[in-house]
Amino acid sequence: MVGSRWSVASPGRRRGPELERAILDAALEQLSTAGWNGLTMEGVAARAHTGKAAVYRRWPSKGDLVAEVLRAGLPPIGEMADSGSVRGDLLRLCVRMRDVMESRAGQALRAVLHECDHAHAGRFHDVVRAGLHEPAHRLIRELVQRGIERGDVRPDAASPFVADVIPAMMMYRAKVCGSEWTDADITEMIDQVMVPLLRA
Repeated sequence: MVGSRWSVASPGRRRGPELERAILDAALEQLSTAGWNGLTMEGVAARAHTGKAAVYRRWPSKGDLVAEVLRAGLPPIGEMADSGSVRGDLLRLCVRMRDVMESRAGQALRAVLHECDHAHAGRFHDVVRAGLHEPAHRLIRELVQRGIERGDVRPDAASPFVADVIPAMMMYRAKVCGSEWTDADITEMIDQVMVPLLRA
């Protein structure tokens, strides 16, 4: 599993970055248990063992706090070393994407998108784009180009539509169908969809 960008802080009086980590962790915990509608700034402050003013000084609204929680909590996809084949590269990338989606912050993000009103949904969709979709698209394009240079991907496969296939399938199944991606599912998608699509 890909690691989070910040860790749980221990209870007690905190200041500066340590206090911010405690607040973010408390907010993520409340999101995970009570959802968007149940999260309150007062509840976050109490769980973080700090005053409500300390939360509001850093994040003036609930939407600001939740957006930062999701941005900070989503594990980064990172870079991809060359496995020697486009199949191997894409398999490892899909596992990383799955781990981001199934992380604590990823699950909270999906729940928030279902619960929040239209006014807040846009900023949380931006978190999805910046934290998952854009890095995934960039890496897919890089892996496809690497495969073209290696000779196991057809030269005309460097298309934005090709880069859309994996994120679209993974998000569709997770969001619309409500099902998770197992290792076997990922392998089947790569072997039955992506490899034939990319084959030189």
